[in-house]
Amino acid sequence: MDFAQGSCIDFVKVLASSEPVPGGGGASALVGAIGTALGNMVGSLTVGKKKYADVEAEIIALKAKCDGLQDMFLAQIAADAKGFEPLAKAYGIPKDDPNRDKILEEATITACQVPIRIMELACEALDAIAVFAEKGSRLAVSDAGCGAVCVKAALQAASLNVFINTKTLKDRKTAEEMNQKCLGMLDKYCAMADGIFNSVKDGFFK
Repeated sequence: MDFAQGSCIDFVKVLASSEPVPGGGGASALVGAIGTALGNMVGSLTVGKKKYADVEAEIIALKAKCDGLQDMFLAQIAADAKGFEPLAKAYGIPKDDPNRDKILEEATITACQVPIRIMELACEALDAIAVFAEKGSRLAVSDAGCGAVCVKAALQAASLNVFINTKTLKDRKTAEEMNQKCLGMLDKYCAMADGIFNSVKDGFFK
């Protein structure tokens, strides 16, 4: 099932069930798409307004970028389910099978790839939302703040889907490389998201 094509009701029901997918990765991807779309809405409400004519070209370009990011986020829902499948099967291999450890190791690395990609997309989305928040329509600035919060959640949630797997890897060099990449994104972009949120929030009390 391509969960991105179903209803929100169906997605949430399956997410709450004992089914292995969608899980945290798929949920992260959906939340990332929603957050990106919220930022993109600010762009849509900015384009065509005389007050923002001087930034219109930049906003139009950002909107096109976010259109692509939204699609890529949604594509990660199915990709995450596909990436987790080998790991789910590997756990079912009998412990006395001599190939189990090798298969499990490879499957674990595979399962990390989509959550890392979701994090990368989240970073790109936050770069765009920062511009929407700064230069977009003041009437919709709250949506840029909401978008930043949602994308930050996607970034953090996706990271946990990496860390739970890197913890079990026997190849510690590969594990640490993935961990450091994720921690770097968290350090930079969680701070950026918080900055956007606080800037938007504080603007309502001036």
